[in-house]
Amino acid sequence: MKKIIDWMTNVFAPKANKITKNPWIGAIQEAMTTVMPMILVGSLVTIFAIFEEYIPNFPDISPISSFSFGLASVFVAFFIPYLLLEKKKKHKLKKQAGMIGIAFFLMLVFPTFNEEGDIIIEFAKLGSGGMFAAIVGGLFVAFVMDKFSKFSLFKEDTMMPPFLVEGFDSIAPTFLILAIGWIAIFIFNINLYDGIYWILSPLVNVSQSFWGFVLIMFIQAFLYSFGISSWVLEPLYVPIGLQAVGQNAADLARGVDPSLILTNETLQGWVWIGGAGSTLMLSIFMLFTKSKRLRAIGKSSIVPSLCNINEPLVYGAPVVFNPMLMVPMWISGIVVPAITYLSFQLGWVSIPTKPFALWYLPVGIQTWLINGDLNGLILLGVSLVLTGFIYYPFLKVYDNQIYKEELLKAEEA
Repeated sequence: MKKIIDWMTNVFAPKANKITKNPWIGAIQEAMTTVMPMILVGSLVTIFAIFEEYIPNFPDISPISSFSFGLASVFVAFFIPYLLLEKKKKHKLKKQAGMIGIAFFLMLVFPTFNEEGDIIIEFAKLGSGGMFAAIVGGLFVAFVMDKFSKFSLFKEDTMMPPFLVEGFDSIAPTFLILAIGWIAIFIFNINLYDGIYWILSPLVNVSQSFWGFVLIMFIQAFLYSFGISSWVLEPLYVPIGLQAVGQNAADLARGVDPSLILTNETLQGWVWIGGAGSTLMLSIFMLFTKSKRLRAIGKSSIVPSLCNINEPLVYGAPVVFNPMLMVPMWISGIVVPAITYLSFQLGWVSIPTKPFALWYLPVGIQTWLINGDLNGLILLGVSLVLTGFIYYPFLKVYDNQIYKEELLKAEEA
């Protein structure tokens, strides 16, 4: 264990932190975070939709979701190139990069035109369904704009107004990007949208498999136990989860049973019970420890844990770099995802089909709101019991150890 901790501390953690600070990765992460309010609006619509079942003539507010969460990919296509240039401190073309990101993305979704010349775009591709295309397109636009930002048609001491300098300097990269899209899509009739999904399909298929799902969740718990935030994997699982819940909704509308289990809603409602690593029961048990320090941590962390925020617990107990509590976090990172996946795959619990990003709602409440399935609450209860059995013996040993240390300090004082 000591060798693992030393290697993670001295070798892996610095490299992982370097990756998270990479502007390209950071741009994707921040774009997802920036778009989150729109996803939250879609979540609120999901809650209000419950009233439609019980209140006659309750208005249909689904268009609010359509023009918030339903345009998520458009927003991502704007923010990735914009944020990339901002992070690289190349502010001159960042606004233009965002606009071009939208234009190029709308090309990527492979629009068609009717006889009257009206453009026809599948609305589903503008939401979660087009997330991968928005990311790939946004990164391509960011790359081109980043290269062109090094050059200018004007000298630094030019008397031209800044907005004209920016405008003229953005013409060449804008034309190049849109020309590439025009040639590929409208001249050679290459469906880049389908091509992107075909290339990424192995990654999506693996992540939606049992072993892929469990592995991703375990890696999150494993990295978190070394102080590396689970958000490091956000650029991987968030787009997959958003695309999946959108596909599930589309399948349900077509009368097809939803099948994609790795959604962000699944993680919020059943996997991250109390936070990454499923630490809610650990927080509860700490309220009853012999050690005063651990009890104090339990009291300070119980409310955040109930709302799926476990940083006070993970860093305060600590779980991080503490072999006694790292091991049960790893075990929970395997057991909880495994039983969750199997429960959905076997049809015992309904697979989420609506966006729900209110992850900070108390445990149980959000689980019910995600799919309104009583079996989902039973699954949550089973996971809580199992994580209780996993964490308790390790905490008991750790509590005795800390309690003895406290007694020795009291005697020395």
